[in-house]
Amino acid sequence: MAGLITRRHLLMRGSAALSGALLAHSANPVLAEEAFDPTAGRELVFDEVFAMLDPGVWHAGPKATTYDSGFYGRSAFARIEGEEGFQPYAIVDDGDTGNGKALQISARYMGRKMNVPNYYGNDLPEFQWISGNIQTARSDGTILMGWRDGYFEARMKFPAHPLSFPAFWLMNGRSILYPKTSVEIDVVEHKGFERDLYGTYLHEWGEPGKHHEGIGVPTPVDITTGYFRYGMLIDRNTCMPCFEREPVLDPKSGNPVIWTIGRSGELDELNDVFWPLITMALRSDVPFPDPLPEEQRETAMRVDYMRVYR
Repeated sequence: MAGLITRRHLLMRGSAALSGALLAHSANPVLAEEAFDPTAGRELVFDEVFAMLDPGVWHAGPKATTYDSGFYGRSAFARIEGEEGFQPYAIVDDGDTGNGKALQISARYMGRKMNVPNYYGNDLPEFQWISGNIQTARSDGTILMGWRDGYFEARMKFPAHPLSFPAFWLMNGRSILYPKTSVEIDVVEHKGFERDLYGTYLHEWGEPGKHHEGIGVPTPVDITTGYFRYGMLIDRNTCMPCFEREPVLDPKSGNPVIWTIGRSGELDELNDVFWPLITMALRSDVPFPDPLPEEQRETAMRVDYMRVYR
């Protein structure tokens, strides 16, 4: 969908059984009255409630890759100790979460020359931001936590900022050291100025087998006003996006959106897995506010939990 832009654009400038079952569910008025639950029949195998930011699970900093620097957009993603005197990662009290705590990932405009290693924006005033990215992988190819399939879900609260571009996304493990081809599943990407819309995508980068899918998801509420659940059900050969545990529907057919993962056979053959990332980025494809108001020099997203059901 035009205007919903992924990381690589910013940088460069289902299985049949699942499909049949979901289509039958949406078409059958009796079944349609029953609540769909993507966690049904699955066990909770990963439950991160962010009582702390555990470095044994989460690696903070640029995206784990050998393809490029791992940065995108207008901000440098800080290491776990912070950058330039700013610490974007904090566990904060929050009465709207399950355990009264949330992970807050902030972005701050530094407005001065920076010295972040390998960051392209150190000397560019519009790019002198520090923000955060956490992931369960490292650039040496280490996968701290990863899963081939399941229901991946994060409950998050997004900021309403003209540049904010938070995301919850998945990459395949082999993409780190062998980036010629990769599988990227964007559970959610949100532009802060679109209060009732977000994007979800499947990208299979590189040849052979380059393949892209995506859709803008209208929401019945302003998603910058509270926490909402964003999920992706991966069933080996397919993936299906969900909002608040309801399937995202194709506006033309009215059926659940289900995308075929063209490289599923390769993933199985290589025993590959998906590892998650949670990112507070800033867009570089929209005009920079001039002047930048004081109240827009810092913004933040919050995460209640991230879970995997299998």
